[in-house]
This record gives sequence, C-alpha cells and structure tokens, in this order.
Amino acid sequence: MSLIKTPVEIEKLKLGGAILSRALRCAMDACVAGASTVEIDRIARESMESEGAKPSFLGYQISSDDPEYPGTICISINDEVVHGLATPNRIIKDGDVVGLDIGCWYEGLATDMASTVIVGDVSSKVKELVADTRESLVRGISVIKAGALISDISGAVESYLKPKKYGIVRDLVGHGVGHAVHEEPQVPNFKDPRQPKIRLKEGMVLAIEPMVTLGDWRVAQKNDGWTIVTRDHSIAAHFEVTIAVTAEGYELITPWPDVK
Repeated sequence: MSLIKTPVEIEKLKLGGAILSRALRCAMDACVAGASTVEIDRIARESMESEGAKPSFLGYQISSDDPEYPGTICISINDEVVHGLATPNRIIKDGDVVGLDIGCWYEGLATDMASTVIVGDVSSKVKELVADTRESLVRGISVIKAGALISDISGAVESYLKPKKYGIVRDLVGHGVGHAVHEEPQVPNFKDPRQPKIRLKEGMVLAIEPMVTLGDWRVAQKNDGWTIVTRDHSIAAHFEVTIAVTAEGYELITPWPDVK
C-alpha cells in the first residue's frame, strides 16, 4: 500500500470527499433536539449512496477480534469523544454536544471527516471548546507542505490549545487515508519527543483530527466495544478533514461542511 497517491487518485478522492462533505452536512442539519440517532445515520447513508459512494465505517473492524461497526456515522454525545453508536433509544436533546464522524468509499478510495454540532443552549465554555477545536484543526493544516514534519502539525495544534488549558486526547490520533480507512503515518495532536521524524511528501493524503476535552485528556472505552469517552466525563469536541500534501501547501479533499 503506497502512502503516496497519484494525481488521478487525488482527483477521485476529491470527488469522494465532496460527496462525503454533503452527507455530513445532511447529518448536521438533521442533528436537532428530538432527532433519533438512527434517523441521522439513515440520512447520512442515503445521501452518500445516492451519489454512488458507500459507507466506509459500516462493518469496519479495527482487528479481526473486534466487533464490526454497526452504522454509517459515528454519533458521539457530550462526554463521548468518538465512535458513538446510533441506536433507536438514543435521542438528541437540547444542550447536547454531538460529534459526527463519517467516512466513505468512492471509486475504491476512502475519505474521512468529522464535525461537532451544538444543539440548543450550552454554556459559553462549551461554545468556546467547539470553536477552539475547529480552529486548532485550521492551525494544524496551515503548516502542511512537502518537506514539513508530521510533528509540525502536532505542534501547531498543541500550541493553540495548550494555553487554553484544554485536554488534548493522546490515545487517538489522525492518520493516513485513501487506500484504506486507516493508514500510516499517525498524526498526533500533541508533540511527543518519541514521535518519529516523518517528512511530508507531495501526494500524501492525511486525515487530521483534533479531539479535545474541557477536562482531562484521558479516555476509556464503553462496554459496547466502540464508544470512547472521557474518563472524567468532561465534554469533548472533534473536527476532521482529509487533505492532500502539495509542494507549497495542501489541497482540501473534504470541503468544510459548515462553510456554504
């Protein structure tokens, strides 16, 4: 599996990324108080399938010993960081903070993205958390270009978030994407002296995804085998885009779903 995608593959990824962004936009619009998580999942799936794409998360396994993911979109609410499940009895409520993480296959290539939706009234601290998490992603991708280091992305995200005293989740990271749902290299959201020095090369395709909490960074997995929650039950936010590295910067593969 090559970490470098050809120009033809990148053009196909952009087509798939646009389909994925539209599906995420549909899910975001449906994420309102009283909405069923199962209905949001259905809307996202029908959106991408209507354009010839297939959900990449549905049936996904981290390893052969793990359960298959049962849905199209990960719906993570409040203290759930990622991988939350859509089930019939899960209803979105006023005051919820909802992470929506989605991926698709199109023309044999995978893209990945996420956004966080505030439903109804929340505190100013929660609003700031969501806005700052998104901004940290903007800061992270701003340093991307051929010849830069993966750690430059990590440092840009961390340097924005750390002074604000947020918890930057360490057990979950960004990653390569394209030929598989998850590829090397890993892209942490914090600088780690043990992090290998990997230089970005033109044609690399990466999913950059800060996961940030109002409390501690430590996380745990629920008994469902998928949902990752904050150990201290603090609110979490998550944003993600897929990009392709270019000589001078990056090309956005998955358009921002909250920019119309």
